[in-house]
Amino acid sequence: MTHKRNHLFYVGVTNDIKRRTFEHKSGTYGSHTGRYNIDKLVYFEEHQWIQEAIKRVKTIKKWKREWKQNIITELNPEWRDLSAQWDLSIFEEPNQETNN
Repeated sequence: MTHKRNHLFYVGVTNDIKRRTFEHKSGTYGSHTGRYNIDKLVYFEEHQWIQEAIKRVKTIKKWKREWKQNIITELNPEWRDLSAQWDLSIFEEPNQETNN
């Protein structure tokens, strides 16, 4: 994930990409992703086994910025938000009204 200017990155693992994307998009400002508004999904990989995913994330986190930019550009040349068409509203908590 990245932010509007595409120069800060967040790399992580999840078992539910849509839920995790929703969490980023509604992030709190106490977190790294919230503080820097890292809410644009520009690249992701799917792995069958969590161990593979964790190993891959650890590898990518060690990469130089240029390498990360290259892999994103190769698969998403316009750096579009890949989650833009997803319905993330299913993760919103319903408004709770109090009755007095």
